[in-house]
Amino acid sequence: MSLRYEVVLSCFLREETPETVLATLRRHLGLDESPPAAPYDAYPLLEPDPDSRLPGGDAATLRFQPEAHAWGLFSRNQWLDDDLGELATVLDLIAPHVAEPGYGGYVREDGDARGTAITFRDGTYGLLGHEPGGSAA
Repeated sequence: MSLRYEVVLSCFLREETPETVLATLRRHLGLDESPPAAPYDAYPLLEPDPDSRLPGGDAATLRFQPEAHAWGLFSRNQWLDDDLGELATVLDLIAPHVAEPGYGGYVREDGDARGTAITFRDGTYGLLGHEPGGSAA
């Protein structure tokens, strides 16, 4: 039986984030069903599962927020441990475009009281207690 994890991404992407990055992110979030532009974005990694076992369900949003002059990204999904290594695909995509360094979400095993923070700095990412640019799994 696989372990399950709650994965939350919550950050701002700079206003000038390239449209190709935003389009890829929209496909991962399940907000755009057009064919993928590249093989690495073929599977929607952040698309909400209507049958999610998370309290309140999965969520996915990407919208431009004029007051912040940035793209607000929020995603909350349940992942199986077998798929958790794919998180690096998303983090590699967004890290160079994160507007402010610091907290960007967390990964938490179901039932755990605390998660592992995802952080962004200098165009890369890390997990709290790990160096930026490290593996997501």
